[in-house]
Amino acid sequence: MRRRLAALGAGLALLTAACGTGGGTSADPAPKSASARAAAALDRLAANTVVPLEGPTPAPELPVTVDSSDGRRVTVTDASRILPLNGGVAEIVFTLGLGKNVVGRDITATFAEAKKLPQVTKAHDVSAESVLSLRPTVVLADTDTGPKEAIDQIREAGVPVVVLDPATKLADVTTRTTRIAAALGVPEAGKALNSRMAKEISQARAGVPEGSRPKVAFLYMRGSAAVYLIGGKGSGADSLLEAAGAQDAGVAAGFGRPFTPITTEALAQASPDVILMMTKGLDSVGGLDGLLQVPGIAQTPAGMNKRVVDMEDGVLLSFGPRTPLVIDILVDRIHRT
Repeated sequence: MRRRLAALGAGLALLTAACGTGGGTSADPAPKSASARAAAALDRLAANTVVPLEGPTPAPELPVTVDSSDGRRVTVTDASRILPLNGGVAEIVFTLGLGKNVVGRDITATFAEAKKLPQVTKAHDVSAESVLSLRPTVVLADTDTGPKEAIDQIREAGVPVVVLDPATKLADVTTRTTRIAAALGVPEAGKALNSRMAKEISQARAGVPEGSRPKVAFLYMRGSAAVYLIGGKGSGADSLLEAAGAQDAGVAAGFGRPFTPITTEALAQASPDVILMMTKGLDSVGGLDGLLQVPGIAQTPAGMNKRVVDMEDGVLLSFGPRTPLVIDILVDRIHRT
């Protein structure tokens, strides 16, 4: 929860600033209408695959020395056997065109191209022995990848370990892609991917109806654990909603914390037109019918009109190459009347 529900800022400007740098486009022509783009995005997500950059596979120019988020300077001399210890990082590596160099995966790398690779994590803990058995030439990790002892053991075995900050806001899509591409010696491919994503998000935003700015409340629920929260400033969804042409209802209501316990008073104050949830969260409270039984939900405009949008947990806040698909779907669904 910490990674996906960490603070988000309004990062669209930083991402779209990448437009015009580098090359590369989506494999398929972009549908023009919001509904057509959303339908295509749903098909892409259902296929659970990545779309690599067009053109020849980039050739890493190595060695390179890069900053690691653990305070080290790391030199990478070989990118022939890459091991990403995070699903989002793996997705970027594959989209850059280096998927054939990836030798293993962690439990969160669930897209089709990665599933055939050996898994090196037990639950979410990294097994140093499993990692070293794959003879990686570079390991990409997050600051919250652990346990620390396993990362230290990998590093002590002579494997370069580049640690990255987790992606927690829309602007991080650009930063993370740039850092990964630099570490693997393919900086131009990173620029091309950032340019492609910026173009895709710009196309999605073009579908926002003029004058439409619905208030959308992001609700994080886990019914089995009795967790019922409404997002506010820094919830993990505010920059996505901003990018999709909506207003975060919690932010508009003055909720200064990322999450506030759901009460009838908080819901009345937020008064959302639309509710956004993760699919597993909605399922955990019994779907739409169960959600409407939560005190205060049925009395909101969203509840009265049954305006609830849900998206798969691992995609909604992934902040990677598939984030433009999330924006496509949100633009279509939250602006419907």
